[in-house]
Amino acid sequence: MRVAVTGTPGTGKTTATDLLESRLADRAADAGGDGLPADFEVIHLNRVLEDEELYTDVDADRDSKIADLEALRERLAGRDDAVIESHLAHHVDADRVAVLRCRPDELEGRLRERGESEAKARENAESEALDVILSEAVEVHGLESVYEIDTTDRDPERVADALAAVATGERDPSAGEVDFVGYLT
Repeated sequence: MRVAVTGTPGTGKTTATDLLESRLADRAADAGGDGLPADFEVIHLNRVLEDEELYTDVDADRDSKIADLEALRERLAGRDDAVIESHLAHHVDADRVAVLRCRPDELEGRLRERGESEAKARENAESEALDVILSEAVEVHGLESVYEIDTTDRDPERVADALAAVATGERDPSAGEVDFVGYLT
């Protein structure tokens, strides 16, 4: 089982998957039975991109690297039983795709708090309102494989719970349930 955890920057992907990773480590030590394979791992795709320089260029205007998606896909070949976390994760093969969502005004505030420029925070908030990543995930993986999780008013522990439910099949697909388009008016 391969689960992609994606979403606009600032929706809580890394925080929630770090918690999930910690739980998996604790479970492995205790030999718990939560329905996840014993060797389930969390892969932070942005770290792989950085550490292994799997990008083709740097966009100076956006202060970001342009990912080599084919190289990332090749790097993940044979890595099953994994949660793959990144705003790019929906571009890799996955059985299920969890799209973390956040109300755009809240998202913009989170991004500003972590030091993003006003322009970049606003651009990401508008992308969130327009369902950009959700639409891409549905286009690549189909409605039957996409799960939306609204993180706006959920603490990271509850987001990690929701991710575990996606991974174990305890949650039904839910693309299209979150609507933030009103932010744009």
